[in-house]
Amino acid sequence: MAKNYYEILGVSKTATDDELKSAFRKLARQYHPDLHPDDEVAANKFKEVNEAYETLSDEKKRAEYDAEQAAASAGGRPGGGAGGQGGQNGSTFFDDFINMFSNDPRGGGRPGGAGGAQPGGGDISLNVTLTFEEAAYGAQKEITVNRFESCAACRGTGAKNGTQYVKCTNCGGAGKVRYAQETPFGRVVSMKPCNVCGGSGRIIKEPCPSCAGRGSMRKNSNLRITFPPGVEPNQIMTIPGEGERTRTGAKAGNLILTLTVLPHKMFRRKGLDLLIDVPVTFTQALLGDKVLVPTLKGAKIAFPLPEGAQSGMTFKLKEQGIENPKKGIKGDLLVTIDIELPRNLSKDQKHKIKELNESLKPEQYDKAREYMNSKKS
Repeated sequence: MAKNYYEILGVSKTATDDELKSAFRKLARQYHPDLHPDDEVAANKFKEVNEAYETLSDEKKRAEYDAEQAAASAGGRPGGGAGGQGGQNGSTFFDDFINMFSNDPRGGGRPGGAGGAQPGGGDISLNVTLTFEEAAYGAQKEITVNRFESCAACRGTGAKNGTQYVKCTNCGGAGKVRYAQETPFGRVVSMKPCNVCGGSGRIIKEPCPSCAGRGSMRKNSNLRITFPPGVEPNQIMTIPGEGERTRTGAKAGNLILTLTVLPHKMFRRKGLDLLIDVPVTFTQALLGDKVLVPTLKGAKIAFPLPEGAQSGMTFKLKEQGIENPKKGIKGDLLVTIDIELPRNLSKDQKHKIKELNESLKPEQYDKAREYMNSKKS
């Protein structure tokens, strides 16, 4: 069967979007290439996790995947999918054993070699920094990707302009040569890429001087990427087909972006909700008042602070947070008040406050009363 994306992410088949996202973030951080340089196992696992999440997080792709899984379980043959041991991307002992009975010089028509399926390009991982506002409202940014691009001088052929290819005499143009291998079943003849032409089946008469016959050159490419509204810190975005290119013209790799979001001097985020602490005077808290609350876009909202508000209370301003256009929902603005006491009081001010304090009754202080009652008990 094909790869089990649910098992890869460690979730059930009924997992919600939030459960998928949580599992993906955990595994992506665990296997991120930046944390495991030159670790091929971690890199493959990271790619596998991205592939699983990219499929299951899309409603249409997930439905198609579930249908394919169900059909395969009902009557499909095992081992033929992308993750099976007999898949086209893996060469096993049994592949070699089958090749023993093939007269086809290319390995019985199996993928690989001249005319067969070629491995795709590698993925490229980059870190991208967004401002708080860019992450909240979305943005387009130009980023620079260093990758192999087709050589302009030879148009990706690897041959000097005007020259031609000739058939490789070592493999006869097949791109593969036979080799013998002793196994528990006896002597097995299988195929391997030709070491003279590198599996292409042809030899360049005169290599391109610009790319030394490789057909591609590493250079910086500028890409304009659209970041949707509501992206979060440490979120990973996969841009298909913008990774490494291949000389053979096979499918390019992916560009994997890890997002860093800069903090804001006033606001914090919790999903689509915005959080802000607003200082108010003790008289505003005692008597109530209209308090101007800033929004992320710069405008201010008149917020009615009720009489007797206490420090640390949080009030919700509905739909004043971050919008997710894809889901058609908006977060809220959560305002937490911080009561500030005046400093450097004059004698007259102190006298008036003492008079006020003497006029107040103990039952007007809820927390103090509860505290004193608890001490008595």
